Amino acid sequence: MTLITGNTRVFYILGDPVAQVRAPEVYNHLFQQHGIDAVLVPLKLPAAALPGFLAHGMKADNIGGFWATIPHKSALAALLQPTDPVAAIAGAVNAVKRHADGRLEAALFDGIGFVKGLDHFGIGLSGRRVLVVGAGGGGHAVAAAMAQRGPATLAVFNRTRERASSLVERLQPIAGSAAVVADSADPAGFDLIVNCTSQGLKADDALPFDPAGVDAGAAVVDIIMSKVPTPLLRECRARGLKAEAGFEMLVQQVPEYLRFFDFDAIAQALQADLSGVRALLVPKQAS
Repeated sequence: MTLITGNTRVFYILGDPVAQVRAPEVYNHLFQQHGIDAVLVPLKLPAAALPGFLAHGMKADNIGGFWATIPHKSALAALLQPTDPVAAIAGAVNAVKRHADGRLEAALFDGIGFVKGLDHFGIGLSGRRVLVVGAGGGGHAVAAAMAQRGPATLAVFNRTRERASSLVERLQPIAGSAAVVADSADPAGFDLIVNCTSQGLKADDALPFDPAGVDAGAAVVDIIMSKVPTPLLRECRARGLKAEAGFEMLVQQVPEYLRFFDFDAIAQALQADLSGVRALLVPKQAS
């Protein structure tokens, strides 16, 4: 058990609800394991209280910053105007650091976690044809991070075409003409298809696209953080396709959060071997 002292550096995770978050059990374990006098505490903060919390709740000198989850990601981006290009394109923030002078710095690690996950799975992006299905918050972060890796095509499909068009406009300063709106969710002709919709959260959800249309040799990634493979992944794997789950995105974010909050030594050690973090986060049945 972590011993909290008068010198303990305090971090929060903000959400509403917050009972479902895994971050405290993961990061407090890592702090204790590496002898760091810090603690991560969950705060159930209503959306309306966020501006006041930033103005007054972050004044204590021993607060290092906070993680953020729903419903605060978009509001934080609007309030803090992050310079991180992925966060700016996504219009979302999931980490805020308090500097010694009280200044708040915001960042988003969903996208970098995703592309590092692709590296882990051996899925390349440079020169590849990529289809993103879903242009919600997850789609924005994932697409923005992939745009920095030089895909030949970065197509976005959303049931509401205007939302896909809006994301493509945001991507074009980075991806140029590679960023386009897809007319359908047909996966044929793409090297990588990423499900960024919520279809798959429920057992009776319709599939976001037809796995039978995926080209042989293409890869599929589903960012849904399910404890078991989604129906989409099961059908793709049944065809012999490379089909990976979204849990690795969480795993790969851990060193990024720690580095952001100035725990560089832990971040470097973990990045060299993430098996311990993977064991904390990824249930065996999710593999």
